[in-house]
Amino acid sequence: MIEMIDVWKTYPNGVMALNGIDIHIDKGEFVYVVGSSGAGKSTFIKCMYRQEKPTKGNIIINGKSLTKVKERNIPYLRRQIGIVFQDFKLLPKLTVYENVAFALEVIEESPKVIRKQVMETLELVGLKNKARFLPDELSGGEQQRVSIARSIVNRPHVVIADEPTGNLDPETAWGIMEVFEEISNRGTTVVMATHNKEIVNTIKRRVIAIEGGRIVRDEKRGVYGYDETPDPLSTH
Repeated sequence: MIEMIDVWKTYPNGVMALNGIDIHIDKGEFVYVVGSSGAGKSTFIKCMYRQEKPTKGNIIINGKSLTKVKERNIPYLRRQIGIVFQDFKLLPKLTVYENVAFALEVIEESPKVIRKQVMETLELVGLKNKARFLPDELSGGEQQRVSIARSIVNRPHVVIADEPTGNLDPETAWGIMEVFEEISNRGTTVVMATHNKEIVNTIKRRVIAIEGGRIVRDEKRGVYGYDETPDPLSTH
């Protein structure tokens, strides 16, 4: 599903962000990407949707090489990948329904398909009753749910989330994680960069830890840090 083969990334200022990354992520896996600020985590994530292009190496998603795709074809490539950002990136003058529908309109889906898939997706993220609301009429957690809905409405095989709970309070963050769990349970591959130790230590999934641009740890049911264990009294 996702494969990185000897991936290196050096920025023009000489900073080496990725240093020989080799990784394979299977269809339907839920993967956390963890690491300190400056470790290379964001570059790792951005390379997966061609926001950044590796200096060397190859990245393959769904059998297609991201490093070989031409610039003009990148928007088409991204249609197969759902992307969720920390800061939502909603269109402020469009309603919840219109923000989500936009992802299907740009690929020229029929109005009938758009309405069906948008309403099904809004129901999945718990916002079916707020379809006519504008973004500034929603809470931060609700705005993030709209962002998630927009990323999955065209039913991509892969969802990449970059710190999706970073701007949310703890209770709201747990609600967002329930949505990602449901997405994962439906067979979508989820790759999530996060600093949230409690979530990683409680909802056990594969953990890829990056430091100095290298993968220093890859555990099937890992924790945030080497010496951490989840709180046995946690109810989440």
